[in-house]
Amino acid sequence: MNVISNHPINCTIALAALEQVNDPELGLNVVDLGLIYQVDFDEAGNRIYVRMTLTTQFCPMGETLVAAVQRALEATFNGREVEVELSFDPPWNYERISERGKDFLNR
Repeated sequence: MNVISNHPINCTIALAALEQVNDPELGLNVVDLGLIYQVDFDEAGNRIYVRMTLTTQFCPMGETLVAAVQRALEATFNGREVEVELSFDPPWNYERISERGKDFLNR
């Protein structure tokens, strides 16, 4: 999984928080599922920008996942505004799943 970020240390903290956000249909977290594309930090504006995807554009849990990502980061980075953008470019595919995620799904 390759997550783009302008702040590697804060990104590591953010991804740890996002490992608590599970896709309700698969039971796998959004990080290991490979749904997180980018996490950037605007220190001056006290904002976090997240670009993520879903396994399909028609995912029935899309709004729920986006809201859960936003809540997890707001709780971790208290006082920061979190903006989550959905992107389907590039489209998600199975190769984005981490090895840990693949092990989980093949249990």
